[in-house]
Amino acid sequence: MTNPTCADTHIIRKRDLHNDYFALTLADYPQARECRPGQFIHIKLPSSEILFRRAMSVAGASPERDEIDIIFKVYGRGTRIMGTMHEGDTLNLLGPLGKPFSHPEKSETAVMVAGGVGFPPLLFLTERLIAAGHDPRKIVFLYGGRSSGDILYQDRINALGVDFRPVTEDGSVGRTGLVTDPMLDIIRAGGPAGLRLFACGPEPMLKAVNDIGIEHGVKGELSLEAPMPCGIGVCLGCVVPRREGGYARVCVDGPIFQIGEIAL
Repeated sequence: MTNPTCADTHIIRKRDLHNDYFALTLADYPQARECRPGQFIHIKLPSSEILFRRAMSVAGASPERDEIDIIFKVYGRGTRIMGTMHEGDTLNLLGPLGKPFSHPEKSETAVMVAGGVGFPPLLFLTERLIAAGHDPRKIVFLYGGRSSGDILYQDRINALGVDFRPVTEDGSVGRTGLVTDPMLDIIRAGGPAGLRLFACGPEPMLKAVNDIGIEHGVKGELSLEAPMPCGIGVCLGCVVPRREGGYARVCVDGPIFQIGEIAL
C-alpha cells in the first residue's frame, strides 16, 4: 500500500480530445512515482460550488518528471469546471488511493475490456505491462463506445503493438455492437485457460463482464466506480454488496475487485 498525501499540482498541458473529452497533465507531483494502474486521485477543485473532491483514475504517470495524466469526459458540475481550467492552474490532489490492478503472468493473454471513459486506467496498465516485459502480442485491447468520438488515442494504442479491436454501437469505427461481443468470441475460441480479463467502464458493461467471467470460469479484475465523497473509507458513500455477504468500500477495498467478488 502507498501512503496518500495532499499536494498542490499544476496543469502543464491541457488537450481537448473533442466530444467533451479532455486530458490534463499535472506536474510537481512527487507521488507520481507511487501511482499504479487502477489507483485514483482525489481532486479538490478551486470552486466554492463544489464541496467534495472528485475521484479520477490515473491514466499515466512519469515518475522521473513527477507528472501524471488524467482523462475525463464532461458529465456534471465538477468535470464541467475541470473542462474550463487552463494550463498553469492549480489542483490539489489527495492520493494515490485504492488498490491497483495485479499483473498477469507473462504466459497469460491479458484482455483489456474498456468502455467509454473507462479506458484510461487500462491504457496505463497496458503500458506498464509492456514496460515490465509482457509481450504486447499477448495483450488484446478491446475498446467500446457509442460512436467513433468515444474511441480515443487510437494511434497511441496501435503504437504499443497490441491486438487493438475497437467496437462501436453505431459501427462508425471497428466492429459494430458491444465490447463484450469480441470478448466472448475470444473466450469461446480458446477457452478460459491462459486468459485474464481486466475491465473498466459503465456498470452494465462491468456486470456483463462479471457474468460472462463467472459463467465461463475466466479470472479477471473489474475497476468499479462509485460516489466517493471522502476517498478514504470513512463516509461509507461507496459501499457495494459482496456476493458472499457483507459489503465492500470501493475507495479502500477497491476500486479493483476480482470477477465474482461483488454482486453487480
